[in-house]
Amino acid sequence: MKRLLLIFLAGILLTCQPLQDPASSALTIGTPKAAGFSPTRLARIDTSLQDWVDKGWINGAVGLIARNGKIVYYKGVGYNDIETKEVLDKEGIFRIASQTKAITSVAAMMLYEEGKFLLDDPVANYISSFKNAQVLDTFNPDDTTYTTVPANRAITVRDILTHTSGIDYAQIGSQEAQAIYAKNNITAGLDVYEGTLAEAMGKLGSLPLVHQPGERWTYGLNTDLAGRLVEIWSGMTLEEFFNARIFKPLGMEDTYFNIPEVKADRLVNFFLEDSTGLKKSEQALGGDMNFPLRKKSYFSGGGGLSSTIYDYTIFLQMLLNGGEYDGVRLLSRNTVRMMTMNQIGDVTFGVNKFGLGFEVVSAAGSGKSPSNEGTYSWGGAFSTSYWVDPKEKMVILFYQQMWGSHTNTTGNTFKVLAYQALVD
Repeated sequence: MKRLLLIFLAGILLTCQPLQDPASSALTIGTPKAAGFSPTRLARIDTSLQDWVDKGWINGAVGLIARNGKIVYYKGVGYNDIETKEVLDKEGIFRIASQTKAITSVAAMMLYEEGKFLLDDPVANYISSFKNAQVLDTFNPDDTTYTTVPANRAITVRDILTHTSGIDYAQIGSQEAQAIYAKNNITAGLDVYEGTLAEAMGKLGSLPLVHQPGERWTYGLNTDLAGRLVEIWSGMTLEEFFNARIFKPLGMEDTYFNIPEVKADRLVNFFLEDSTGLKKSEQALGGDMNFPLRKKSYFSGGGGLSSTIYDYTIFLQMLLNGGEYDGVRLLSRNTVRMMTMNQIGDVTFGVNKFGLGFEVVSAAGSGKSPSNEGTYSWGGAFSTSYWVDPKEKMVILFYQQMWGSHTNTTGNTFKVLAYQALVD
């Protein structure tokens, strides 16, 4: 009888224990050795970063490396203000620009899981101006007039999430697209305070594509359009959806379209290189660099967010965990699988491929860098970058917030040094 009672009590205790899913745990600080890194090799990163600052290649940078949910490197180096020697805080808020795209893509796929749409639905099902799409045929640069031919098929949600729709980019795209979009007051989405995303994307639907849908990969306003679709499917503004459905549940407390006044002093400076070195700049991409501090209601899903490197690591760890972070599930693991695999077939994208919002390293691409096949990544125009390697269960982020002749070298070298420090 006593034995039966003990078994009964043990059963009650077991049922009262919360089920722990190791993949859903939050980020924590780990030791390099326990996470499989060589402390000596990790120290090479410190030496390189300081060397780049001393040479004037960068004003400063913040780097973060995590493996198996354990942060083994999280440091800032250099200056937020070169003249005053104000230190660059690793908790500074950076303009993440096109790193917004991954968050918008996740938002769309959350609604996909709720049955709001199918990936091969025509965009015209939700925004009528995209019916009877036209493709640019001839263009006269003297007066920006053009002729078109009918699109072979409708552009789909899958097309816009893979940048194969034929939509180009305002301000940074082809000469033809820049001229046509400027004439119609279509922008890249930064520093915009008039009009709404709904108005702009509605107008975009009446403008020509630069190629037939699915024909090739063209970086464009596709993710801004995806952001508008999120608004339509959810009945919320993109800012409201991000805050309520992604940032608050994940504990991303420093990610915003509109940085609140109490955190304004954490927005990092931006630097441009000229003939004399790096200089603090108030202008970039044709706009005011203080755009994150100016109240706006135009929410660019392609580039409007600002965030800390730690907040964005939370977001990436959620993806690496298969859609879950610290007990909060945003996506199923199969949706994450779809997002981070080749979705463009044989369409050319350099040596790699593209998923639903990410560049994905191919077998051939893995031979050109330390990243394993299946690693997914992207970055932002203001020199922020990330890589997620599912095979190594590793996340790497490097934020510079400057443009210069060495920007690509420093970013890629940081990634290489992170991989070379991995020994187990």
